[in-house]
Amino acid sequence: MPKLRGEAFWRETLRSAHYVVAPMVDQSELAWRLLSRRHGAQLCYTPMLHAQVFLRDANYRRENLYGEACPEDRPLIVQFCANDPEVFVQAALLAQDYCDAVDLNLGCPQMIAKRGHYGAFLQEEWDLLQRMILLANEKLSVPITCKIRVFPEIDKTVKYAQMLEKAGCQLLTVHGRTKEQKGPLAGVASWEHIQAVRKAVNIPVFANGNIQCLSDVEECIRKTGVHGVMSAEGNLHNPALFEGRNPLVWEMAEEYLEIVQKYPCPLSYVRAHLFKLWHHTLQVYQHLREELAKVKTLEGIVDVNRELKLRCQEEIANQKDGEKPKEGLPFFHWICQPYIRPGPKERCKENGASETEKGVRGKRALEEEEDGNSELLSKNKQKKKLRNPNKSFDPSLKPKYAKCDQCGNPKGNKCVFNMCRGCCKKRAFKETADCPGHGLLFKTKYEKSLSWQSSQGVIQNPDTSRRRDVDEGETAVLEVADNS
Repeated sequence: MPKLRGEAFWRETLRSAHYVVAPMVDQSELAWRLLSRRHGAQLCYTPMLHAQVFLRDANYRRENLYGEACPEDRPLIVQFCANDPEVFVQAALLAQDYCDAVDLNLGCPQMIAKRGHYGAFLQEEWDLLQRMILLANEKLSVPITCKIRVFPEIDKTVKYAQMLEKAGCQLLTVHGRTKEQKGPLAGVASWEHIQAVRKAVNIPVFANGNIQCLSDVEECIRKTGVHGVMSAEGNLHNPALFEGRNPLVWEMAEEYLEIVQKYPCPLSYVRAHLFKLWHHTLQVYQHLREELAKVKTLEGIVDVNRELKLRCQEEIANQKDGEKPKEGLPFFHWICQPYIRPGPKERCKENGASETEKGVRGKRALEEEEDGNSELLSKNKQKKKLRNPNKSFDPSLKPKYAKCDQCGNPKGNKCVFNMCRGCCKKRAFKETADCPGHGLLFKTKYEKSLSWQSSQGVIQNPDTSRRRDVDEGETAVLEVADNS
């Protein structure tokens, strides 16, 4: 069947989805998607997947998509980050049978995206983006969609969206912040930009930004005219956001942990979700915050969650009539509610420094840290510096690794083929050669095998084939004809 496009794709394949869970690295895994769908989400995205890794690593494909397939998890859009048309399309071809569309991430503003040259750091490279989307639109059996951030100028943002539509994008998600608006500098998303894009294109548009509760969703749709609204942080703090409810935190936490029992995921994902759900309560019970950070098993996380629940129930039992939430919260801390990220001024006050001392740097300036400024190192790097005062994080002092001739990974310094170990192993096996640098001795072992067979008086049949065990790296074994 011909693939659906634009409005027809949104209406029929995505079932006119209005409530959308955003792609979140290590946070929108299958268990969380199923929890969100139970509580009002109509469409979910996978976490951002790295196209090149997805293409070359079967384990990565299984862990992040193939092993998570289940009928309840549809409609589903798989998101990739990429900067090469061929790599992006080849990865998408491997994913298309497990989803309803493939999304190109053009919105990630983090330092890792800057280093890898993807996400929002591609938004000035319109020729490259056109080639990527044109090729994907031509080769894939499912539609191609994009998630973008805006430019400061509305006109440029509109032209950007129109370019993507013309190239073959069938649905556009617009995050109403620039790539510089992140962390404590995030500020308020511009619905004005989103509204302008919605009016200028003929494909469905989703809005992203400023969504903390269901009334925000309704207001955003009314003001911008978009087809749907996507939530990330709002959903993490209240998975029942799209139901318009603020449930007890432990209800959501217990339900999520039950799903994790059935659909396991890395413990780091589970811990991160519990930190978000219990965010306000963990400000009250700091020792349990430390316990949650230290536990090494899912059972341990369940125990911490149970203890938090008991503490909250004790508070409720001892609550006085007319008592109001503390710290300016709209609800008591044991109820799912938004977390408003503090801006630079509030962050400076929290850290005990004036704005003039820390400027608008907020938590830390990653770009300046990248340049090796020791005063702006992250807490983790500061700890490493304390353990080893001579340690330097200046990128100019880091050793430069030569790349493998085959795949671009660092090559072995003593490799005779100038390759990484994986590529070297394949070539040495194919050519029955040795690479002492990687400890691969296919030729030596093969010659020893021939010598041993000669000493035993075994006659070799020239027509027999050699059998090799690639995984174990064993030597070639000859099939020998019967002497009788």
